[in-house]
Amino acid sequence: MPHLTSAEGATGASGTIGGATGTAARTALGVPGFAHPLVAPAQWAALARPGTPLDWVVLDVAGGPGARPDPHCLAAADPLHHAGVRVLGRLDLAQGVRAHADLIRDAHRYLDWYRVDGFLLDRCPVGRGELDGVRRVLGDLRAITDTAHLVLGHGTHPHPDYAEHADQLVTFSGPWSDYRWSQVAEWTADHPPERFCHFVHGVPRGHLEEALRVARWQGAATVYFTDRTAGRGSGDPWEAMPGYWDEIVSHLGTGVSE
Repeated sequence: MPHLTSAEGATGASGTIGGATGTAARTALGVPGFAHPLVAPAQWAALARPGTPLDWVVLDVAGGPGARPDPHCLAAADPLHHAGVRVLGRLDLAQGVRAHADLIRDAHRYLDWYRVDGFLLDRCPVGRGELDGVRRVLGDLRAITDTAHLVLGHGTHPHPDYAEHADQLVTFSGPWSDYRWSQVAEWTADHPPERFCHFVHGVPRGHLEEALRVARWQGAATVYFTDRTAGRGSGDPWEAMPGYWDEIVSHLGTGVSE
C-alpha cells in the first residue's frame, strides 16, 4: 500500500470517512478515559450533551474498577447510559502477562458496579503467539455478557488474526508527530473502518482537519484527537478534554456544544 500522507483526500461536512475499500463510515469519538469525575466533573457532564458524536467512553476508576464501588463514577456513567452512549470498563492486559482470573474479576466488578457496555482491553499484546491468551479472555467476557462491545487496545497494528476476535482494534495510539506520516497495514483494507480506532495526542488546533484526513485515508472510524501532550511532567494526555473540544464536535457531529 502506498505511503499515506496528510495531504491526500478531504473530510466532508457529514463527518464520514472512506476506508481503503472505498466504503463510507460515520466518524465518531472514542474517549480513552478522563480523570476521575471528582477531578473533572464538567468534562464528564459535557460528554452526555445530546448530539455529541460519541462511539464510546472508557471508565477507568483506579487503574481498573477499583476495590469497591465508587458512587461518583456511577453518577458520571449513568447520564451516558441514558444518552445511549456505550461506557467501557478498562482492563489492563499488561502485554499479556496479567493473570486471567484478575481480569475476569475486574470485569465482573465493572458490570456489577457500573453496568458497563463492554471493555477496552488496554496494553494488549500484538504478536501471534499471545493471541490464544487474548482470545480466551474475550471468550470469557462474552460468556459473562454476550452484548459486550470489546476493543483491543494495541496502540499499533497487531497480527491480522486479532481482527477476527474483537469488535474494534486500536491500531494507533501516540503523538501527532508520528501519526501525520504514519502508514497503515495492508491487511486492514479487508475490514470496514468501523473496526479501527486511532488515539492521537499533541495535535495542534491548526492541524485538526489534517488529522481527520489521515484517519479517513487510513480507514479508522473511531478517533480521539487532543492538543494535550505526553512526556515528562505532562501527565496522561487523555485525562482532560482537548482545548478544541467544541471544534471536534462541530466537525463530526451537529455542533450542539457550540
